[in-house]
Amino acid sequence: MNTNEFVERYAAVWNEPDESVRRSRVAKLWAKNGAHFTNSSEMHGHEAIAARIASAFDRFVSAGGFSFRVLNGVDGHHSTVKLYWAMVPADGGMARAVGSDFIMLDDEGRIAADYQFIEP
Repeated sequence: MNTNEFVERYAAVWNEPDESVRRSRVAKLWAKNGAHFTNSSEMHGHEAIAARIASAFDRFVSAGGFSFRVLNGVDGHHSTVKLYWAMVPADGGMARAVGSDFIMLDDEGRIAADYQFIEP
């Protein structure tokens, strides 16, 4: 697996405006029983994860004018990936939020568990 290519596909799903494309990308990235965890919620399965991403897209990308970008420091080994990201104004400027994700992959290279952390 090419870790950098993987994280670019991961970031792209959060910025994808077309709902059907977004759902397709979720199905390709996450295992069928994969999960996404935040500090306040957890989503299991493609439908719940796609809804979570759609909510973030609607709030931050579509209405908020932001985009999600992967930052330097991507790393991966033993079926795990660590990445840092920033939510930045689409037209440029300072990041409004930064965070990281720690991702555990299954044997097929799909996301089994994705733990998201937001920096204070």
